[in-house]
Amino acid sequence: MIKVVTVNQRGALTLPKAVREKLGVTRGGQLVVDIDARGETVLRPGVVMPVKMYSAAQIEEFQKMNEAPLAGRKLRWRKAR
Repeated sequence: MIKVVTVNQRGALTLPKAVREKLGVTRGGQLVVDIDARGETVLRPGVVMPVKMYSAAQIEEFQKMNEAPLAGRKLRWRKAR
């Protein structure tokens, strides 16, 4: 499918309905723009997920919280069936 799209003064463009439908993109949806070394551009539907980086102190706190309920218990492991 080839479609010609015009870029407006603000740099925005509107994807034709047929393109949005083909990509499965709805209002508020996101696209991944991939430009290779030759300058070819590929649009793919995508989702951006926020990533949180935890400090060493936060990780230690999480580990303590996870281990606290198990303190003093003898753990037995069962073989997977």
